[in-house]
Amino acid sequence: MQELVIDTEYITLGQALKLTDAISSGGMAKFFLSEYEVFVNGEKDDRRGRKLRDGDIVMIPEVGRVKIVKSTTN
Repeated sequence: MQELVIDTEYITLGQALKLTDAISSGGMAKFFLSEYEVFVNGEKDDRRGRKLRDGDIVMIPEVGRVKIVKSTTN
């Protein structure tokens, strides 16, 4: 399982797709989510603005499972 380290309280699902290279730009998020099934914590979700926090697990087609991890350094 890949880890995506964040230094903020949360990131959006659209940002996570871009940071994992599932999409090349933020503008592609809406299209990607309409074409592929993405699961957040085991539930299908197509909201690009969905807030992902520390401990959330996202299953992204062609990428795999990604765990959101909050950075412990400031």
